[in-house]
Amino acid sequence: MRQITKESINAFLNAKKFTKQNMAVEVLPNVTILKLHQNPIAYLYNNPNKTLSIQNCGWFSNTTKERLNALPNVQIQQKNYVWYLNGKEWNGDLIDIN
Repeated sequence: MRQITKESINAFLNAKKFTKQNMAVEVLPNVTILKLHQNPIAYLYNNPNKTLSIQNCGWFSNTTKERLNALPNVQIQQKNYVWYLNGKEWNGDLIDIN
């Protein structure tokens, strides 16, 4: 795992503002947003369940996959250009993880 992935995911999970290279974490009152190239790829809501939602914004890249795989309870694998999220085919649309 790349250092920038570790740093950005740590900031995201701890609701800390972060900006470095192609990654950013935006902290709002009700949600923390993880961005890759200004595209929001993960949301961590400040509700009692701390709901985590992810999407790939249409980018089926190795970098997007690496960033998302660093999140808890997220396992994305690829076979024949198809992405699988936690063992189920996934088209990259917004989905709740928790």
